[in-house]
Amino acid sequence: MKSKFLFFLVSALATLTTAYQTKAQEFQARQPVVRQARPAYRLIDLGTFGGPNSQFATAPTSNVLTLFGNAVGAADTSTANPYGVMDNPYLLSDQNTEHAFYRCYGGLMDLGTLPNGASSFADWINQSNQIVGFSENGEIDPISGFPEIIAVLWRNDKIASLGTLGGNHSLANSINDRGQIVGAALNATPDDFSLLGLGTETRAFLWQSGKMSDLGTLGGADAFAFFINDKSQIAGFSSTNSTPVDATGLPTIDPFVWQNGRMTDLGSLGGNLGQPFAMNDFGTIVGYSDIAGDQDFHPFLWNGTKMMDLGTLGGSDGEANAVNDLGEVVGDADTTGGADHAFLWMNGKMHDLLTIGSDACSIANSINLLGQIVGDSGDCSASDHAFLSQNGGPMMNLDSLVVQNHTLTVTSAVFIDDLGEIACRGALPNGDQHACLLVPVLASGKRNEPLTAQADAPLQPEVSSLRAGTANTTTPNLRLGDGMRKRARGLRMARWLRLRNTTTPARP
Repeated sequence: MKSKFLFFLVSALATLTTAYQTKAQEFQARQPVVRQARPAYRLIDLGTFGGPNSQFATAPTSNVLTLFGNAVGAADTSTANPYGVMDNPYLLSDQNTEHAFYRCYGGLMDLGTLPNGASSFADWINQSNQIVGFSENGEIDPISGFPEIIAVLWRNDKIASLGTLGGNHSLANSINDRGQIVGAALNATPDDFSLLGLGTETRAFLWQSGKMSDLGTLGGADAFAFFINDKSQIAGFSSTNSTPVDATGLPTIDPFVWQNGRMTDLGSLGGNLGQPFAMNDFGTIVGYSDIAGDQDFHPFLWNGTKMMDLGTLGGSDGEANAVNDLGEVVGDADTTGGADHAFLWMNGKMHDLLTIGSDACSIANSINLLGQIVGDSGDCSASDHAFLSQNGGPMMNLDSLVVQNHTLTVTSAVFIDDLGEIACRGALPNGDQHACLLVPVLASGKRNEPLTAQADAPLQPEVSSLRAGTANTTTPNLRLGDGMRKRARGLRMARWLRLRNTTTPARP
C-alpha cells in the first residue's frame, strides 16, 4: 500500500511538473501589451512599534510576503538605540532600535531579539511562516568594534540563533519551503578582503537539521550565499583568488550556484566583479556582472549552462533584479541619454518600461507569474512613485489605484507575490516611512480581506496587541536599501561591502 501511494504521488508530481512546464512554454510566447485593465487596491499601513518608521528588506530580492498575505520586515520602537547612530553597515540605525515584525491578519507582531540584543531584522519568510534574518546579541565585536549580529530563525513564535562558523557575525538571507537556510557567517581567520568587512573570512553557509555547514569558495577566501530554492539550489558570490584587481580593489568575485554538494562558478561578462540578485525555482539566476575593464556592468541571466548578457537600453550599465518562474526578467538599465529606466526582458528582448509622468528614472524590483511588475519611479536620487506594469504595459501610479482615503503616500513597491499582493513603502506628511501592503480588490467587489466596511474610512496603522512592541530603526540601510536608487557602483551590494568603515567606532 505504501509503495503504491508513493508511486502515485511521484507520478502525480511528474504530471503536474510536465503540465507546469508546458504552461510556462505557452506563456513564454506572449509579448508585452500596450493596454491593460486598471486594477484597484486596499492599502494597509503596517505601522510601527512606537517609533517613526518601518520597512521591508529590498535588496537583493527578498521574499517578504507569503501567498496568505503574511509579511516580514522591521519597525522602529520607541526605545533609544543604545549604540547611538553608529555606522554599522548591517543595521544603520537612527536614534531608535528596530525589531523584526511578522504581519498576519491579526496585526503586527514584534518578533523580538536575541537575549540582550537591541535590534533585529526579518529578511525572508517561507510558505510555512518560518522566518529568517538577523539580530544583535548585546555583544561588541572586539575586532571591528561593531555590535555583533547573528543569523536567526523565528518559528513557532520563538527565536533561535543559528550561530557562526567561529567568528563574531552571521546573516541569514533566505529559507526555502523545506526549512533549509542560507546566508553568510564569519570564521576566525583574519582576512583583509572579508566580504562582510569585519576582519575575518566571510563564508557562505547552509543551515539544515540544526547544523551550519560551510559551502566553501570558488578558490578565494570568501563566499556569500543569498538564495536557496525548493530544489536546494543555492546562489551567491565568491572570490576566486586572493589578488586584488586594480579597478575594483577586491579579488575577482564571481556569482556561483551550489548544488549536489558542489559550487559552480557562473563566470562573468568579461569583468572581475559580479553578483546574483535573484533565482527562481528552476535554477535560473539573474544579477549583474562587470564587462571587460570593470568600468561598466550589464545584467546577466544564467540559464543553467551559460551566462547571457541581457544588454542595456542603449547606455553603459544595467542590472537584473528579479526573475519569475517563467524566466521573465526585470531590472533597470541606462538609456542612451544616461537615465536609468526599468526594463522587462522576455523572449530574448529587453523592453523599456519608461517612467511615471515626467520622472527621469525608474527601477523594476519584482515580477510575478502573472507578468505583473512593480518598482519605483522618481528623479534618479529618490523614489517618488511606486508603479505597477502589467505584461510590459504602461506604468500605473500605485498610489492612484488605492480605493480608500489615505494619508500614507505609496512611494516604493518592493515585492509582488503570485496572487498580486504588493509589499510597499509609503510616506506620511511628516516624512516618516511605513511599510505597507496593497491588497487587490477584485472586479466583483469582493476583496482578499473583509474590507467593505472600511473602504472609505481613513487609513489607520495596522498595529496589533499580539505582543507588546519595542522596536527599532527605520533608517534605510545599504543592505536593505532604498528601493529607488540609481544603483550606482558605490551602492551595489558587492561594492559597498568594500566601502566599510575602516576605523573602529567609539564603543558605547
